[in-house]
Formats: sequence, C-alpha cells, structure tokens
Amino acid sequence: MIIDYSPLLISLRTSCLATVIAFFTGIYAAYIVVKMKRFKGLFDAVLTLPLVLPPTVLGFILLFVFGRNSPMGQLLMQLGYSLVFSWEATVLAAVAVAFPLVYRTTRGAFEQIDKNIIYAARTLGVSEWRIFWHIIIPNTKHGIIAGVILAFTRALGEFGATIMIAGNIPGITQTMSTAIYSAVQAGDDKVAVFWVCVIMGFSFVVIMLMNFWLQKSDGRKIQISAGNGA
Repeated sequence: MIIDYSPLLISLRTSCLATVIAFFTGIYAAYIVVKMKRFKGLFDAVLTLPLVLPPTVLGFILLFVFGRNSPMGQLLMQLGYSLVFSWEATVLAAVAVAFPLVYRTTRGAFEQIDKNIIYAARTLGVSEWRIFWHIIIPNTKHGIIAGVILAFTRALGEFGATIMIAGNIPGITQTMSTAIYSAVQAGDDKVAVFWVCVIMGFSFVVIMLMNFWLQKSDGRKIQISAGNGA
C-alpha cells in the first residue's frame, strides 16, 4: 500500500488556520450578539444556520457567492485571483462549518456570566476592553476552548462544502476526507481505512486532551475554593 501523505498536511494546515479564524470571528460575533437589544434572534439564526445546513448546501452557497460567474468571483478574477478550486477555498469551507461551533458555545458561556460582576466593574470605571479581556474571557474560557476543539475536529473532517468549492485535487485541495472518497471510488479500501483511522485517531486524541485539561482545571478550581474556605 503506497500512501501519499499530502492530504494529512493539507487537512492539518486547513484545520489550524480555519480554527484560528473561527476563534476570533466566533468570539467577536458572540460578544456582539449577546449585547444586542434588538434583532438578536434574527442575527443568531443567520450565524447558526451553517451548523444545521447540509454541507453540500453550504458548499453550493459558497460557490454561488465566490464562483467565477458571481460578482465577487468576477472581482477576484480582475485582480488575477480565483478562489474556486484553490487551497484557500478549503480553508473557507472549513471556516464556514467551524465558525458556528465557536459562536454557539461562546455565546452560551457569555450568557452564563454573573452580570453583577460586570456591573460592578463598570461602576468602578473599568473600560469595556479590560472587562472583556480580564473578566469575560477568563470566566468563559472553558466554553470557548470546548468550542475551539469542536471547531478543529469539525474542520478536520469537513467534506461536503470542501468538495463543492475546492474540489478534490491531489496535492492542492485533497484533504483526508476527500482522499477517503477518492479511495472508495477507486476501490482501494486499504487507503480508505488508513485515512479513516487517521481522522478518528486525531479527533479522539484532541477530545481526550480537552477532557483532561478541563478535569485538571476543575480540580485546581476546587482546591482554590477549599483553600479560600479554610
């Protein structure tokens, strides 16, 4: 069995970059939506929609927006660049499926914060920027990290949207998921099983590391609480 390891490298590069983008955009979107007084439900529905749409539908929407015949695609073509069937398109597809996971978990964590702490900080004249970084983020880090881990594993296994907008070009846009598809189409079950095991192994290890970190963090918090009560 001869294995081309380029799908592994492409998947890891894509997942890491997509997770970083989803991390910042998801947290920012959650912060804005939580503070909204009007149309919160509408914006929440729009931002959560990619989570419930079939990946092929999501891929079609991305293709419709960034395709070569779309206004955005035409603009990019004039700049000498085409997004479709490029590595950047795999990142775009991965961001589209990873973003809602960071957004939803972060928003849930933001809504669990004791508002009295924030009100007290504002009363003391603490700026909104310092409140965000020194009060909100530390108190919601468990939810944010859980969302980031889920986003990474989801991006790692993305298939439907990727193959719609990025295709399945070996060495350029072929990820582990699309490599499995190609192997099955070619009747090469050994290669397909290999990539299935790799994806399952990566996802399992990442989730176990997250659980280990959360348990360790909870244990440390209990020790601190016990120390304060002594």
